[in-house]
Amino acid sequence: MQPYEKFKLLGPGALTDEELLGIIIRTGTMDKDSVQIASRLLNDFPEHNLLGLFQTSWQDLMKYQGIGEVKAIRIKCIAEMAMRMSRSRAAKKLNFNHPDTVADYYMESLRHERNEKVILILLDQQLKFISDMVISIGTINKSILSPREIFANALKMNAAQFMLLHNHPSGDPTPSESDITITKEISNLSIIMELPLVDHIIIGDNRYLSLRVAGYL
Repeated sequence: MQPYEKFKLLGPGALTDEELLGIIIRTGTMDKDSVQIASRLLNDFPEHNLLGLFQTSWQDLMKYQGIGEVKAIRIKCIAEMAMRMSRSRAAKKLNFNHPDTVADYYMESLRHERNEKVILILLDQQLKFISDMVISIGTINKSILSPREIFANALKMNAAQFMLLHNHPSGDPTPSESDITITKEISNLSIIMELPLVDHIIIGDNRYLSLRVAGYL
């Protein structure tokens, strides 16, 4: 039974990883169908499953016969959607009163980043997760943070309060003078905007620092 027919008859839960990926790849080559191409991909991944899609660049996917630029980008976009959906579900269970749980949640995705990346976390009145987004990607030791973008996104999503989180590629989460200054500026603006800044967490290599706990907020 072909994957499409299997899907229609039994639903997506009945499909193997190879069949799911084969449907996304859609077409094969002269000597391999889409499921066979998917199977070769999965076999080459370290854990031999779909998690390898997160660790493989779209350029590397194009090295496989039958996967061109469009297919490679489509696969990576679908993998990114799956990851964001999974993270959103998990984030709803986080306790944003405790910086250690928030740091643990974002640690693995940020501690190996080569450049500074700032994440805006939007919360409701009860500190429940609404959404998160990357609002700045900087250099190896500096990010450019726009207060205007923070509050524009917060208002757009009807957030009642927010958190900031960024990484230090050096692995040391000690705040720089710039980190402290911009955090205080944004905190002061948040009071005027009636959108409180809950915390600003800096992620290092298996370490973190909460600017609120450290007394900077």
